[in-house]
Amino acid sequence: MNLPIIPGFFLKKEEEMIKRRLDFNGGKYENAATTSSCGSKEEEVKWEMRPGGMLVQQRSENFGASSPKLRIRVAYGALRYEIAAHSLATFGELKKLLTAETGLQPGEQRIIFRGKERENGEYLDTCGVKDRSKVILIEDPESIERRFIEMRRNAKIQTVHRLINDVSEEVDKLAEQVSAIEKSIAIGNKVAELQITTLTEMLMRQAVKLDSISTEGDACALKDFQGKRVQKCVETLDHVLKVSSARAKPVIVTTEWETFDPLCNTMTTNWQLFN
Repeated sequence: MNLPIIPGFFLKKEEEMIKRRLDFNGGKYENAATTSSCGSKEEEVKWEMRPGGMLVQQRSENFGASSPKLRIRVAYGALRYEIAAHSLATFGELKKLLTAETGLQPGEQRIIFRGKERENGEYLDTCGVKDRSKVILIEDPESIERRFIEMRRNAKIQTVHRLINDVSEEVDKLAEQVSAIEKSIAIGNKVAELQITTLTEMLMRQAVKLDSISTEGDACALKDFQGKRVQKCVETLDHVLKVSSARAKPVIVTTEWETFDPLCNTMTTNWQLFN
């Protein structure tokens, strides 16, 4: 089992080594121990746990400012990039830099270095990344599948919207004709019944097309809106047909009967006899 490295343990060992050297050379241990303890008080060492489980000295905020910049070569399929990054940066920070170049979000990226996929928290220098080192960038397979599903979903939505728009354009044309017939009836003009029934049939065909479209989300509202437009036009035509029928003049059919005088009872018939 790996035990954590304690800074005090190293300090104690250092004191023992200094004591042995001073005893060997005939020096005084007290002065050296005092100097060593004063130095330890002046410089407080902070420690941090690295991704690999190693306890190392904590890096200060301005420590990375003096760190060398690395030119990292990135292979992404047939594409090649060169990214400048600090040697103390993590692979997660490198992914953020690659987002601007590739368009892939950090969660969609997988970075391979020396035949091993690297985690976001791993440092470049710890993994042995040097200037002009080459890493391989691949897209997360799950991300590819999610994007493919999203593309299919968007294509289906676009198809539904296109079908509804086609119906909307036809309803617009028919609505104009309905409005013209309604105005014509309002000013007292006569409209043929055949024209009204034909227009009603055309509107009902558009209603059937709407019913055959499978919708979800926002497309449902568009479909319902066009269905209400069709229904309103049909109701208007029904009203126009009733008004037009009421204004038609009734045809009066009369029958004149001819009377005849009754036959007289005094009629005689003369019969001729033949041998």
